[in-house]
Amino acid sequence: MTDLLKNPMGLDGFEFVEFASPIPGVLEPIFESMGFVNVARHRSKDVLLYRQNGINIIINRETTGPARYFANEHGPSACGMAFRVRDAHQAYDRALELGAEPIEIPTGPMELRLPAIKGIGGAPLYLIDRYGDKGSIYDIDFEYLVEDRYPGGAGLKLIDHLTHNVYRGRMNYWAEFYERLFNFREMRFFDIKGEYTGLTSKAMTAPDGMIRIPLNEESSGGAGQIEEFLLEFKGEGIQHVAFLSDDLIATWDKLKSLGVPFMDPPPDTYYEMLDERLPNHGEPVEELQTRGLLLDGTTDGTKRLLVQIFSKAQLGPVFFEFIQRKGDDGFGEGNFKALFESIEKDQIRRGVLETGG
Repeated sequence: MTDLLKNPMGLDGFEFVEFASPIPGVLEPIFESMGFVNVARHRSKDVLLYRQNGINIIINRETTGPARYFANEHGPSACGMAFRVRDAHQAYDRALELGAEPIEIPTGPMELRLPAIKGIGGAPLYLIDRYGDKGSIYDIDFEYLVEDRYPGGAGLKLIDHLTHNVYRGRMNYWAEFYERLFNFREMRFFDIKGEYTGLTSKAMTAPDGMIRIPLNEESSGGAGQIEEFLLEFKGEGIQHVAFLSDDLIATWDKLKSLGVPFMDPPPDTYYEMLDERLPNHGEPVEELQTRGLLLDGTTDGTKRLLVQIFSKAQLGPVFFEFIQRKGDDGFGEGNFKALFESIEKDQIRRGVLETGG
């Protein structure tokens, strides 16, 4: 009963993130460069399943329907996501009782009807209970194309988290949405200020501990990076998806060889100051520096670290993160300010941000 009260929806991690582009060849190379493999094709729709270990990515190339409309409005991007739940029908009914808006997803004959509610930016948030010992939604709706259904790829294992960029004044709305429907709780709160702009971020985590969603909001009236995303994306949405690795140095080497474009590395001073910021961290600084990998966490008492790196924007303003956790359950907040300021400098260089100087 305690678990039911704490986790009333029976949440159990992400099932998939869905991306949309009605034009073939836009999304596929991006995910292939990250080590994903097209393991299956939908039996009746132009929809592909890309997979790497425990990560499922749906690529929707339909020329009609909700995904097409989403891509028309926002460009090729993440157009939906799915949570694993104990009982999809019970979770769906409960969500509607608590004020969620239903979304009807068109289905064909002999095709699973996946319950969904309206999520960030109007994108569907699916509720999936067919996984693990219960079988798989893909076994019914998809035809497998390869023998190895769980390719190892570049060593990315799970979806660690994904972020929502929201309009000013809307962060609390979305925090309350996840709290009310799924019993999420605020895990971290950041207020990051650059020289000219700033953002606030409220990191929400589900009671299962596996679904993490930081909410980002512009904290100034200027043309900061959250505002730039909202203008380019034409609304609220998923800013980036973070994938978990057990060995980010090895994963980086594979991703680099496959052609992933990484964000410009921090200045040398970042690595020169690592020992001062995180004394006795024990990580190979030279190997981190040659790859531009970022290190955060704490060595005060119990050592808890994380290693992370970001790709450049690959779908309009949407990018990807690669992360390794060594006991730290944060989001690299110690790196946030340095990264925020580097993006701000890039905005100034591109003429997006006026400094008034």
